[in-house]
Amino acid sequence: MSRDEVERVFVGRLGGTAVFDPIGDPVGKVYDVVVLLHRRPPVAVGLVVEVTRAHRVFVPITRVTAIKSGAVITTGLVNLRRFQARPLETCAIQDVLDRIVTLKDGSGQAQILDLAIERQKDRTWAVTELYVARARRGAFRTRLGETLHVGIDEVTGLSVGGADQAADSLLATLGDMKPADMADAMHDLSDSRMLSVASQLPDSRLADILEELEEDDQVKIVSSLEPARAADVLDVMQPDDAADLVAELPREVAANLLELMEPDEAKDVRRLLAYDEETAGGLMTTEPVVLAPDDTVATMLAHVQRRDIPPALAAIAMIARPPLETPTGKFIGVVHLQRALREPPHVMLGNIVDTDLEAVTPDRSVDYLTRTMATYNLTAIPVVGPVSGSLLGAVSVDDVLDHLLPDDWRWDDRAEAEEAAIAEAEAAAANDEETAQDTAAALASDDAEGAPSDEDDATVTILPTNALVTNPGRAPQSLPETGKKAGKEVNPHV
Repeated sequence: MSRDEVERVFVGRLGGTAVFDPIGDPVGKVYDVVVLLHRRPPVAVGLVVEVTRAHRVFVPITRVTAIKSGAVITTGLVNLRRFQARPLETCAIQDVLDRIVTLKDGSGQAQILDLAIERQKDRTWAVTELYVARARRGAFRTRLGETLHVGIDEVTGLSVGGADQAADSLLATLGDMKPADMADAMHDLSDSRMLSVASQLPDSRLADILEELEEDDQVKIVSSLEPARAADVLDVMQPDDAADLVAELPREVAANLLELMEPDEAKDVRRLLAYDEETAGGLMTTEPVVLAPDDTVATMLAHVQRRDIPPALAAIAMIARPPLETPTGKFIGVVHLQRALREPPHVMLGNIVDTDLEAVTPDRSVDYLTRTMATYNLTAIPVVGPVSGSLLGAVSVDDVLDHLLPDDWRWDDRAEAEEAAIAEAEAAAANDEETAQDTAAALASDDAEGAPSDEDDATVTILPTNALVTNPGRAPQSLPETGKKAGKEVNPHV
């Protein structure tokens, strides 16, 4: 075993760790660890590895040859079918972290912050230790106290997750994800776990994630929140996304939340709800970047840098007469970010405004918007009042795409990607036999010249030609330390 190879690891630390095949090519990253809690002791049976965004596969623990600092090495054999937990299997990071267990010494309850798996003599990995914090039930939430390490046989209730299970440790593991990736992770949780995670997210973070979730999950989460907090989250969301969500809620709930929202935000949402969802008015946001003609390029650059401005809207500024809150004064034109970057900071936007771009009225169809945006390569298109000529909002390209795609497109494409990946791997594996034969011939040639010395001792693994492999058809170039041969550490170079 190499010096940096570990025999014991906490699963919370494994989350996000890069996974490599024997020749050092990336396979994906660890998403979770699958454990069997009913065994004595509980055992880890495999890893859930995210090979592409939202496509996760199961890698048996027997195919993990080494766990090192910042890396997991596998045999290179990967079944590309999407992971689905079987009966009695539990995902440690998603489902075990934050569970409440009872300490057998009679000192009370504790919340699981992490759990350690340790390699046994038979090369299996057993759950041997828990890192917990003493827990006291309060009127509204569980308070955590002293932290300690306890053996797996020193607690009861490990295999039972309560409905009020917290999500602190899960959030610590998944909290750095982008909103779209976090939405994928939350979609895969049980309803109770998803709602628990949502309840502990800050309003702005939850708003970003809600914008990426499908409608059913949005409604479940908003309906589970206290009305005042749900209104606060809707205030932070983009107005068009908030309007879409409110439209899915029961009428009485929607009316109550609109009353609790900030008046200006509620006004925008009500205005959007008045339009047909198949039109520009139903898709537009009321908060594009709007500036006056006497504002400067420097002012525009400062506005588009704001973190709450989506990239599609940040690429173009709408120029209008005051007032600059929608509905604005008369719409003049647009300034593209690329044009602004070519001008000195002091230049006024009125001098470089593009007045040739034709704005659309709120009743324009989605088909018309799609053709116009494709024709002129627009990331956003202004929407103006048919009579007043004032700017009402803007439709961004991502809103058009979301409308054109099926409601559950984020998850429907998994099966398609899965089938394509499997077909590609099987086709490549069919051609792998020739490569294996070439490698064997090369090794035979080396043997003819002389056996390698102890210093040059090395192991070459020839993958089966009928297996699904992550990098079929490639001859090994550099082999990480993945095991032993004749009692010696493997030479990392072949």
